Amino acid sequence: MKDFDLVRLRDDLSERGILMILSGPFSHSIVEEFGNAVRHYLENAQLSRTAMMDVFAVYVEQAQNVGNYLRRWESEPHGARIINSGIVIIARDGERYVISSGNLLAPQDVAPLTARLEQLRALDKMGLKALHKEKLRQPLNEWGSGGLGLIQMARKAAAPLQYALTTVDEWVFFTLRVMI
Repeated sequence: MKDFDLVRLRDDLSERGILMILSGPFSHSIVEEFGNAVRHYLENAQLSRTAMMDVFAVYVEQAQNVGNYLRRWESEPHGARIINSGIVIIARDGERYVISSGNLLAPQDVAPLTARLEQLRALDKMGLKALHKEKLRQPLNEWGSGGLGLIQMARKAAAPLQYALTTVDEWVFFTLRVMI
């Protein structure tokens, strides 16, 4: 195991406003337990009820999205690397909370995801509401999802969803940032 300086790591996290991190494999039980810790933290942070619920809802949605995507790779040759690539971070940025998530993506999954995100980024609050209503009437996709999660996060966000793509060997590390 490599040596590392926990004091320096803690200080770096603090300087960046990072409050909580979940990193590694995302089983349902881990996401649920970390969710309990997030809820407890937010209850003690003296946030408005609306802000607390929005931060928690975005955490849950991001953690579920990461976990669901990673689980699709369990039986694949590179499965272990993919499964362990997940991360969700809750941070403060001034008066706002920022919930960020990331994981490795297969290259073929990048274009559909970025097209969806760009569609959402182009909509105002009314457009997001209309799209949400439209999606509610559509059947579930092949993964049992209605595609509502990104829309719901965009509706709760104080600014358009931000994302980044970083090439990592033959994969792409996808990062999503939602400001509440």
